[in-house]
Parts: sequence; C-alpha cells; structure tokens
Amino acid sequence: MDEVHFQQYGSSCRMWIPPEEKDPVLLHHPTRKGVGYFGAVRLRDGKFVAMREPEKFNAQSTAAFFRRVRQASRRSGRRVVLIIDNAKYHHARLHRPWREAQGQDFQLAFLPPYSPDLNPIERVWKLVRRLCLHNRYFPELNLVITTVERQFRRWDNESSALVRLCAVI
Repeated sequence: MDEVHFQQYGSSCRMWIPPEEKDPVLLHHPTRKGVGYFGAVRLRDGKFVAMREPEKFNAQSTAAFFRRVRQASRRSGRRVVLIIDNAKYHHARLHRPWREAQGQDFQLAFLPPYSPDLNPIERVWKLVRRLCLHNRYFPELNLVITTVERQFRRWDNESSALVRLCAVI
C-alpha cells in the first residue's frame, strides 16, 4: 500500500493525496443545480418534518410547508410554535389569513435578524451535510436527493439525537 501524505490547501481545505500527485483532481458535476428543503424538528421528541423545494423558496412553498407542519402536529393536540428567521417569504401576506385562522395553536417566533446560529434547524442541516454529503461525489442530483431523504426518513417518527442537537438552553 502506498504511503499517503497530508497536504493543506488554503486556510481551511484539507485533503489526503498520494505523494506522487502534485495537483489533486477533485471530481464534481459541472452544473450549478441544487435542491432545497424546508425542515422542522419537534423539540419534545425529535420528530422531523421535511419538504423538498426543487424550485425556489417563496410565499406559496412556505405556506405549503406551514400546512404540512400543522398537519403533522394535529394528533398531538398541542400548540405549534415555529422558530424561524426573517426571510421575506416567512412574513408573506399570502399565508397570513391561514396563520391567523389557526389562532394560538400555530404561531411563528421570529429570530433576530442575521442570527442563524440561534435557529435549531441550522444544526440539523449541518448534521445532514456531515452525515450524507461531505467528502462524497454525486454525479447526479437525484443521488443527493435519495441520500438526504433516506436520512430524513430515519428521523420521521422521533430522534433522541435531534432532541439533543436542537435543545434550546
């Protein structure tokens, strides 16, 4: 087996390459396609609700996600408080009548501007990237979707790992 040396490129990018390689080759798909997800974690038991958004995040897609979260929480009979950032589509007039019709059973708690570190779901996205995407080559976007959604299904019912990860102190 050949010896492998550690080399550092830039200030934060590190990779292992064989010593005979001068310039490492990093495979990547030559497109800028991506996929986004809405996500929410019930802090009590770690139940995870996600919805893929292949186009763009807007008032319509946000309203659809709010309805999905509300539907997922109906059996519990408990109030839902979503901790969210101040994205424009979270404040949209389009879904305001629906939100108001939910009364005290469905509320939005907006974080201060420019404070993503306070949002528990950001920790989940970081974990998903680490578990599913880091140091892996995906020649097709569908493989990314399959891999990520497989992890989401593991968290469908509940996850003690997500409870610990998203704990609000």
